[in-house]
Amino acid sequence: MTQFPAPTGELRSQIEHLTTALVETGARLAELATAQKVISEAVPAGTEPDPPEAGTALQAIVNAFNQHSGRAFRARALHELLGMPTDEATVNITRSRLGRLTRQGFLTQPGRGRYQKRT
Repeated sequence: MTQFPAPTGELRSQIEHLTTALVETGARLAELATAQKVISEAVPAGTEPDPPEAGTALQAIVNAFNQHSGRAFRARALHELLGMPTDEATVNITRSRLGRLTRQGFLTQPGRGRYQKRT
């Protein structure tokens, strides 16, 4: 086998790594496209994925964190602050929204089940 100078060998290794990552990402995108197609066919035409109030609930959550940027909230406490229902199903939906806001970089988790606006 031919020996390459260190920089060339490193570049070749990076190219191999990136090529593998590209193939894996392409396969994942194909899986997601198939899943999206299946879901689109399963949902009746003319229905919305989220009820209209979901946007206003999410906006209320974001506004609460903007108004109390230094405070950490649990989902149930956030519901109480906003006057939202505190039944388990509704609080679980908010937990999902808080997770999404965390993944998007708007919130941090200073402790398990606690969320705070990223500063």
